[in-house]
Amino acid sequence: MTITVHHLENSRSQRILWLLEELELPYAVVRYERDKKTMLAPVELKGVHPLGKAPVIEDEGRVIAETGAIVEYLVEKGDGRLGPPGNRDAVLRYRHFLHYAEGSMMPPLLAILVVGRLGILGKPAKKPLLAMLGQHLDWLNSELAVRPWFAGDMFTAADVMMSFPLEAARQRGGLDDSRPHLIDWLERIHARPAYGRALAAGGPYAFA
Repeated sequence: MTITVHHLENSRSQRILWLLEELELPYAVVRYERDKKTMLAPVELKGVHPLGKAPVIEDEGRVIAETGAIVEYLVEKGDGRLGPPGNRDAVLRYRHFLHYAEGSMMPPLLAILVVGRLGILGKPAKKPLLAMLGQHLDWLNSELAVRPWFAGDMFTAADVMMSFPLEAARQRGGLDDSRPHLIDWLERIHARPAYGRALAAGGPYAFA
């Protein structure tokens, strides 16, 4: 059965298209554009899920929201491919980064986005927010200095989850060549054939 992905432009839902391509699971895309003034999701998404957010998938009569929950569902549906690695330490890292992407990385990135839209009113808050995010980026750079992927030696769904916050950090959070291991990781994920296919399926994506 084909999975339906409700995909909002320039959003976290791009990760779901990428994971589906990596897992070679059949899917169809229903694409939504942001409101040009507010940049919020259109009201039509509330017809899919009451919160009106993306990503949301529909599969076998189920409506599933939240990126991490969708990723876990798809890994299970893909017979465990790109799921937790074989050794205990790698499993713990996999679980950590699967949740860290949204739980720890996205809040300061969202705050930076909001204060940036406040103009001069938000200026006092921007510097401490960038410093907070910089601590995350320094730590993540050190993690990738000792292994090629976030969970270990193999690419996993944890890398898929980490893509959006690091792409956003590259655009507005100060991630640059001073953190070479993160830049190298971004270049490697962007070079993956499945990533390219997902971009073609999802349409223009400002963070790639």
